[in-house]
Amino acid sequence: MATSCYCGSTKSYSDCCEPFHLGNQRPITAEALMRSRFSAYVLKLEGYVLATWDKAKRPKHPNLANDSIEWKSLEIIDCKKGGANDNKGIVEFKAHYRYEDKDLILHEASRFNKQLGQWYYLDGVFKPTGKPKQPTSLGLNAPCQCGSGKKFKRCCGANYISD
Repeated sequence: MATSCYCGSTKSYSDCCEPFHLGNQRPITAEALMRSRFSAYVLKLEGYVLATWDKAKRPKHPNLANDSIEWKSLEIIDCKKGGANDNKGIVEFKAHYRYEDKDLILHEASRFNKQLGQWYYLDGVFKPTGKPKQPTSLGLNAPCQCGSGKKFKRCCGANYISD
């Protein structure tokens, strides 16, 4: 019996995200792209993550080889536009993961755009997770929003700092 897809769909992986990962199909909505990208993070498919990232915002390396992050589940909170007939969309989600024996949540509102009929991840804005006394600074020296305990510039921000 097939298990549900990594993205949280009730479909099996082979009927849900795998056709996108193999290049046999393209996601027709921003949400479908979001789900397929989450599954790609679970499976550490760096090529797919990069190929579905808008070229103008794409980092050199998304650093999927970090084995200390275990992506657990995806929860879609809201979608604004991003349908088959749209060219832009926003998907708000919570990605549950485990890092250094801690269960954490990445809460983000991601922007997507469609170019020549294909959806791409553009960028995202971190949303507060409700932790008390959370620092509000989003500078390079602020604690990283992913909850790793590292400075942003040494963690998630490392992909965006030019050499």
